[in-house]
Amino acid sequence: MDNNINYNQAPFGWPPFDPLPPFGDFQQPYAVDPGSIRFCLFKLTYVELINRESFLFFPVFVGPTSVAGWERTRRGWSFLGIDLREIRSFRC
Repeated sequence: MDNNINYNQAPFGWPPFDPLPPFGDFQQPYAVDPGSIRFCLFKLTYVELINRESFLFFPVFVGPTSVAGWERTRRGWSFLGIDLREIRSFRC
């Protein structure tokens, strides 16, 4: 039995990278999966964006990176397209 084992060190040394890999400045903290918002198609949906703006939305199209539909404004309804990375949360 080897009595010289150091249990405070990884058995093969440290990995060849920093403990936390570097991330670029472009990484977004939020992103909505197109499959999850697809359930809200043709339903009145409450959307909150990452800039904390929120509004009622009626989605009619979901693509791989965006959603399009009608936004409720003070003057009525306006057609709008939103990048899925801009959506913080939604509820339909």
